[in-house]
Amino acid sequence: FPTRRSSDLPENWPAFNIFCTLQTQWNTSGMGGRTGLRYEALYPLLDRLDPDDWEPTFSDVRTMEAAALIQMSDDA
Repeated sequence: FPTRRSSDLPENWPAFNIFCTLQTQWNTSGMGGRTGLRYEALYPLLDRLDPDDWEPTFSDVRTMEAAALIQMSDDA
């Protein structure tokens, strides 16, 4: 797992940590391309957070998911 650097913003760390935990939890298409994260794997991780942090962290993970999908499609 990644280690924290001094330049990392503390408010981003929970979402980044969850995103890294989900690295093997991608939905795939019939041709093997990734289509998005498996949210049934994401929700239990979010449920461990303080209720006030749930929605912003979910939004941050979705932002990382979208960026990762763009990067993976560019690499194909």
